Amino acid sequence: MRDYYDILGVDRGCDAAGLKAAFRKMAMEHHPDRNGGSEEAEGRFKEINEAYSILSDPQKRAAYDRFGHAGVNGQGGGGGGQFHDVHDIFNEVFGDIFGSRGGGRQRSGPARGADLRYDMEISLEQAYAGAEVEISVPATLTCETCDGSGAKPGTSPTQCTTCNGQGRVRASQGFFSIERSCPRCGGTGQMVTDPCTQCRGHGQVRTQRTLAVRIPAGVDDGARIRLAGEGDAGQRGGPRGDLYIFLSVQPHELFERDGLDLLCTVPVPMATAALGGDLDAPCLMGGEDCDGECKITVKVPEGAQTGRTLRVKGRGMPSLRSRERGDLVVELYVETPTRLTARQKELLRELAGLCGDQQHPKSAGFTGKAKRFWEDITGAA
Repeated sequence: MRDYYDILGVDRGCDAAGLKAAFRKMAMEHHPDRNGGSEEAEGRFKEINEAYSILSDPQKRAAYDRFGHAGVNGQGGGGGGQFHDVHDIFNEVFGDIFGSRGGGRQRSGPARGADLRYDMEISLEQAYAGAEVEISVPATLTCETCDGSGAKPGTSPTQCTTCNGQGRVRASQGFFSIERSCPRCGGTGQMVTDPCTQCRGHGQVRTQRTLAVRIPAGVDDGARIRLAGEGDAGQRGGPRGDLYIFLSVQPHELFERDGLDLLCTVPVPMATAALGGDLDAPCLMGGEDCDGECKITVKVPEGAQTGRTLRVKGRGMPSLRSRERGDLVVELYVETPTRLTARQKELLRELAGLCGDQQHPKSAGFTGKAKRFWEDITGAA
């Protein structure tokens, strides 16, 4: 048995691009359609395909380099039984310009239906708890009147006289033989002379389908749900395609999502921030410390400042792939009172007079830095 590298005329260090170029050259030269259907050319062509099928696959090539033909026995070498497979490699390199010589494969067999896409907007609450919703999807179904044949009940499609039922026609251009779908039957190999009145000979009808979709708890924006077999109907008895639902989570007026955590900014009265106390914060989860109105009580420490965060464990989003839950992160926003009465203003002035630097540590630190800055500017001037 000849060495595969010798068959393609390359050395053992040849890269993938060199292999492909050599294969193209040799295959074009020895293709049976260019040699009048010569049996010798066909045998040489099979040998070239076989060599390329092994050397173009990194794993098979490594096995061949190490063990020779014994290392690839049953993988395309040592016989002609795999020719119909390696012929596909030739088509991948050259396209379909030479037709299907060597395989005689029908082009008009069952065809899988098209996949469909449906874009769905859901609320954060639905993403949090999960939901079951109904959607209406336009889809192609097999015509029930003619059972997908396209022919009027009581009649049957007939063989296309142009392609003789092959679904493909061949035309010669120079020394090339170009094969394409039959223009008369559209590649089906059959013609409908008396079409079904329901589908008008197409074998399929377009309609709206209502489907129930289960949204799992914890889905995130951009998540995809696949409903197998819920796409368009296949042709000529082929299987249905799939339906892919792409989810988009609407922005929420209270919460932002950060992975499994939920972030929420809650205003805090100035007195509560200074003295500490209880604060009601919204949440999306019930429980023994949630009062049924989707809120939870958090403890505000004394002297809390704007931007301080309080983390409530296990009150965030659920995980899709585990029993883990994120946290609820409450960010405090200290709110200054407005529309004060004269008495309130008087008390605030009294408080301001009683509070020293120790009660305003950030202000004291900022004042010190500002003084040094002004002194440096004055000294430089």
